[in-house]
Amino acid sequence: MSSPERRLGGDVAIVTGGGQGIGRAIGLRLAAEGAAVAVADVNEATAATVAREIADAGGRAYAHQVDVTSADAVAELVERAQSRLGPLTIMIANAGIIKVAPFLDLTAEDFDRTFAVNVKGVFLGVQAAGAAMRERGGGRIAVAASIAGKMSSPYQAHYVMSKHAVIGLVRAAATEFAPWGITVNAYCPGIVDTAMWDTIDRDRGALLGKPRGQLKAEIVSRIPLGRLEQPEDVANLVAFLVSPDGGYITGQAINVDGGFIMH
Repeated sequence: MSSPERRLGGDVAIVTGGGQGIGRAIGLRLAAEGAAVAVADVNEATAATVAREIADAGGRAYAHQVDVTSADAVAELVERAQSRLGPLTIMIANAGIIKVAPFLDLTAEDFDRTFAVNVKGVFLGVQAAGAAMRERGGGRIAVAASIAGKMSSPYQAHYVMSKHAVIGLVRAAATEFAPWGITVNAYCPGIVDTAMWDTIDRDRGALLGKPRGQLKAEIVSRIPLGRLEQPEDVANLVAFLVSPDGGYITGQAINVDGGFIMH
């Protein structure tokens, strides 16, 4: 783990959903740039693995098991991260889930669970981090949206709705937090090489009558840059947004999708 720049020396970051995929890539990248990282995940074992990766590369990190849908658990996460690592300066609300199902087959429980993690979880993280950052006079917050927050796809209506909601949340928080020197932005990944997209390929592909792998291949063929997105592509954007170089960007939902959508 190395980086030509250490723009985040002295920073303390929390990354929720940090135990795998995009969250793991973000945690490793922020640590490579000098930040101490609280790797937070509902799966304590995967969080611990990532924290060890950071420590083995010479960084500072610890693993924290968290249910992002619990206000008490998120408050404890922020408190523990600050007591162990120092004042919080960066919050990455990355945890998210998806379930593929036709709109008419979605249950109220499906809806509630998706919004609990994807929207309430982000809200609680932004709120707790914002309170801590206001006390110290500034900070950077970046949250996981998606290109699904700007378009739609079949058989994932509640996910699409949740990501549209996250973009609205970011704009609202950015407006109120700006006087305190806190920026709030969303990153909007496209077709990323993660377990989540393996699930979409399998389940949505089956509903569309496509064999496993075909749906993903067809969508990737429509990406102007011509390849499947990697978690590190997302981490590159996030590292910029939370660095001093991103200090005049707030309230934005920025696509990182190889040009798949251009708005």
